Amino acid sequence: MNKLKNLLKSNKGSAIFEAPAMLLIAVMIISIALYSFPAIIAKQQLETYATELKRTAELSGMIGPETTEKAQKLSEQTGIHPDITWSKTGKIQLDGEFTVTCTVVKDIGFGTLGSFPIPLTAQKTGRSEVYWK
Repeated sequence: MNKLKNLLKSNKGSAIFEAPAMLLIAVMIISIALYSFPAIIAKQQLETYATELKRTAELSGMIGPETTEKAQKLSEQTGIHPDITWSKTGKIQLDGEFTVTCTVVKDIGFGTLGSFPIPLTAQKTGRSEVYWK
């Protein structure tokens, strides 16, 4: 009876059952990371995109051709084409506040099996550095 009790309490051979489960969990974590990293990178690019647009508007003192040209250059460089919304348009007086909002939709998931869209948004606020007479 004691031998049977000791045999049941023994952990010998338990790695045979634990190893496949641990391997499955590791593979699942790696696959989730691989499918979510593109969205994380896109969010970082979108933040940089909005920051660059904000800075261009601050230096030019207006929302117009300079910001449109900068948006086109950034889209070419990054490969993302966000929807851009400005709180103001035209000339902005010195210390006038404005906000730029960039939005892009990125698919995340396992291809066509479980893919779903996630809207990514970057919003930046700046102040004009130009005095208009």
